[in-house]
Amino acid sequence: MAEKQQQALLPAYLVTGTDELKRQTVVKRLRKRIEEEGDLSFNSDTFNGETAEGEAIVAACNTLPFASNVRLVQVDAVDRLKKDDQEELINYLASPNETTVLCLIASGLAKNTRLYKAVAKLGANAIIDCTPPKLRELPTQVRAMATAHGAVITESAASLLVDLVGDNTVALDAELQKLALAHRGSDPINDNEVASMVSRTSEVKPWEFVDAFSERNLEKCLKLRTRMESTTPYALLAMCVTRVRELVAARSFGERGQIGELAGYLGVPDWRVKNHARWARAFSADELRAALVSARDAERAMKSGADPETAFQDWYLKVIG
Repeated sequence: MAEKQQQALLPAYLVTGTDELKRQTVVKRLRKRIEEEGDLSFNSDTFNGETAEGEAIVAACNTLPFASNVRLVQVDAVDRLKKDDQEELINYLASPNETTVLCLIASGLAKNTRLYKAVAKLGANAIIDCTPPKLRELPTQVRAMATAHGAVITESAASLLVDLVGDNTVALDAELQKLALAHRGSDPINDNEVASMVSRTSEVKPWEFVDAFSERNLEKCLKLRTRMESTTPYALLAMCVTRVRELVAARSFGERGQIGELAGYLGVPDWRVKNHARWARAFSADELRAALVSARDAERAMKSGADPETAFQDWYLKVIG
């Protein structure tokens, strides 16, 4: 049976999303595919969107390949490219060079941007989505990733690994490789192996603390705060105060039977306020007002010589305790 013919290369691809491992995998596959056409060491250019100029990128795209059928031009962080330089690429993509593959890599490029639309016009496969899985889905992905290293990992061990390492898929994959190499026997990698071999490198996101604060979950707040080394008490106080104000609005809209209008009033997507009504019911109106007043006092204390961490902790313990 004849081998299935490879799909023709498009003149440009946009690899967008924050799943770093998937982005790396996509780019490796693309480079391997182009290497089949000729030596990439003579036929590739790489640019950084933070510093590159659109004119230089287009010039590289219009360069003819040497002893090859195709060239590769890669632009990292294309979403950081200045607007005028993006326009240069948009104009180029209207009539791209057939002997060049332009690979644009972005952490996130909105679908309504002109650059995104210009690439999308090139074909159904021109946009490669590298959106990461949701945090609750990561353990399942980790278990699938483990098979690439010839290993099996239990569900609880995968969850522990995510807790220790965070959502960076490249870091997770590196730890899985280490665990697989050290693992002996046919049993799956278990919690004890993960706990003994993997150091905690993940840091709690500020919004996780604010959500725990909104739930009045004191134990969770205390636990999460120990894993937030780079987030200052000043920043957390400001975020919590913003949430308190949102809950004041949620109570007001809820009492009027208009909770569905909260997202529009706050100017945020609906998903951002899906729990606000429930959280607001956990506080009385007087408690929320008192939280705002005491936050002012806590901020004054923090700026007047009191230990900022202690002042912040005293405040949130009083509010949710």
